[in-house]
Amino acid sequence: QLQLVESGGGLVQPGGSLNLSCAASGFTLAYYAIGWFQQAPGKEREGVSCISVGDGNTYYADSVKGRFTISRDNAKKTVYLQMNSLKPEDTAIYYCTASPRCGRVDYWGQGTQVTVSS
Repeated sequence: QLQLVESGGGLVQPGGSLNLSCAASGFTLAYYAIGWFQQAPGKEREGVSCISVGDGNTYYADSVKGRFTISRDNAKKTVYLQMNSLKPEDTAIYYCTASPRCGRVDYWGQGTQVTVSS
């Protein structure tokens, strides 16, 4: 059974950093594109970043470019989202996703809460 488990969320001050992890089980991570979505209170889920299969191309929403970095370690079956220079507007539940390619979502994790506040 395919499973995605996020971790690493928490409370951080503006300007701080967090490193989210998405641990995959039940499938071969190398064969899937992995994405991160955010859902802020009262808003719809929005795509934040994605890393593709094979060449590992990365994609970012304009709001996080230059601040967030997505990476994958297929041997550890884990994808990371390094979040720097965090802003209060980054406060959201962050979900990781798996699919054959970026731009499509087949599977969701359960989410991890990120709160940016002083």
